[in-house]
Amino acid sequence: MTGSERAPAGQIALDFTPAPGAAPFPRMVLAQAGAEVRAMLRNGEQLLLTLIIPVLLLTGFSLAPLIDIGGGRRIDFLAPGVLALAVMSTAFTGQAIATGFERRYGVLKRLGATPLSRAGLMLAKTSAVVAVEVIQAVVIVCVGLALGWRPHGSFLSAALLIVVGTAAFSGLGLLMAGTLRAEATLAAANLVYLLLLGAGGVIFPLSKFPEGMRQVLELLPISALTGGLRAVLAQGAALPLGPLAVLAAWAVLSLGLVSRTFRWE
Repeated sequence: MTGSERAPAGQIALDFTPAPGAAPFPRMVLAQAGAEVRAMLRNGEQLLLTLIIPVLLLTGFSLAPLIDIGGGRRIDFLAPGVLALAVMSTAFTGQAIATGFERRYGVLKRLGATPLSRAGLMLAKTSAVVAVEVIQAVVIVCVGLALGWRPHGSFLSAALLIVVGTAAFSGLGLLMAGTLRAEATLAAANLVYLLLLGAGGVIFPLSKFPEGMRQVLELLPISALTGGLRAVLAQGAALPLGPLAVLAAWAVLSLGLVSRTFRWE
């Protein structure tokens, strides 16, 4: 209907003229975050890293006396460590591999040139990581409770450790993905995952390592997150400032380097 035409009395004029323009920024971020979550959960390797391996480790090592944890119930020792492993698998390993191949195939460059913008893309990726971690936490906690785990302490303290740990591991993952080739990122991320799984206090207590080595291992982000969660959830301690400071230092250092060195193509 043109401007000179009027609708008959009692009728509503409908305007079907297209209204081009970008969607609101929050809606674009939410849509991209949803796509990222679906891609993570549909990818077999990602699903293996994020859910299957942590659940298998928690179940297997809790039920079978395969390790010496130095006293106490195995489930109380293992559940916080597996939660930390889940954070690392999503925020570091999975994100590094996915982002590395997106950079290789030009996906990051194309998405960064859309109205979503590069800042919106990073926000969407962060939101997707947090969403997957919530799913992981629900699954692991439910499995742990079924195995007899009874967590103690402040869940707010545990949540704060996970948030800062997520920032640290995300920074390390993006640093690797933004500087190495995709194939090198794939190999390096999986290698680091295996090394930290064995030497980060997730399954094997750090007390079993020599004193000099233990002091170095305690400065790793996975060791800090594992130790902090174990202190809160297994021992009922207050927020452990030492592990929190280690995680914060890794987060500031890694994200600062990402802002300077990340290459979008």
